[in-house]
Amino acid sequence: MTILALDFGGTKLAAALVNIGSRKWLRYERRLSPENANANTDLEIMRSLIYSLLQDTKPSAIGVSFGGPVDASTGTVRLSHHVAGWENIPLKNLLEDEFGVSVGVDNDANVAALGEHRFGAGQGYDSLFYITVSTGVGGGWILNGQPWRGVGGMAGEIGHVVVDPAGPICLCGKRGCVERLASGPYMAQNAREVLKTRKGGEILRGLVDNNLELLTGQLLSEAAAAGDDVAKEILHKAAWALGVGIGNVANLMNPQRFILGGGVTKAGEDFWRVVRQVARETALPEVDFEVVSAALGDDAPLWGAVALAEMGMA
Repeated sequence: MTILALDFGGTKLAAALVNIGSRKWLRYERRLSPENANANTDLEIMRSLIYSLLQDTKPSAIGVSFGGPVDASTGTVRLSHHVAGWENIPLKNLLEDEFGVSVGVDNDANVAALGEHRFGAGQGYDSLFYITVSTGVGGGWILNGQPWRGVGGMAGEIGHVVVDPAGPICLCGKRGCVERLASGPYMAQNAREVLKTRKGGEILRGLVDNNLELLTGQLLSEAAAAGDDVAKEILHKAAWALGVGIGNVANLMNPQRFILGGGVTKAGEDFWRVVRQVARETALPEVDFEVVSAALGDDAPLWGAVALAEMGMA
């Protein structure tokens, strides 16, 4: 008996096949989503990955992680913030019609939370909050051992918790959101603005050969690790924003663990130290929690999709 796990990310598509109860992929494929992709291109690419993996066999169930808001009760994708044409697509129904097995679909942060809870850094904990920090900042809850999605599936949006009301304007229209200060693309934008207005940042400038448009969150991390003053300042502000967000959530919900995944969490020891310190200072002294790194890395959504499929079979 096998489970098919699918991950529709903002920039990449991944699919894997696993035997039920196993911790090792039988087969795994990933492909970058082309520039100017739409829902149809993504579905076509994913379909080719699936048939390449299945090789004439049929899975027992399918679990899907999707990078955008999803109505998990119906398996309908509401939209994608990165790929056009995903508005109100009944992804669960499409896959069930094609493959004739039960399908579970949820948004990537919820699914990754499930993955870490079942197979990663959340094993043995019955309350945790998973935060992904990459292109955006999202979150997923496990409460009393079960996913908590909120009444409309929107629980966990820590990226749009305001930590600096006088801060820069976010995509959502508010000022000083966690995502506006801590996501990869926004950090790169903040660094560009600083470098255009003052001296410094020599390591950063060197990494992109003075073409500031090439700056990314990843390069910021590298430059900060090498001691670049501007990169360290931007990362410090990002870590501060995350820490304030985490400390406030700790006060409000009191989970045992915060698990951080996504690209920005590879930002080095200094970043982690600031996140933990600010979270601790923001939370009440009586509120006990840990902030740890995700164990499953980029595969958290795929392993969560496995857990989602298994839940659908139970």
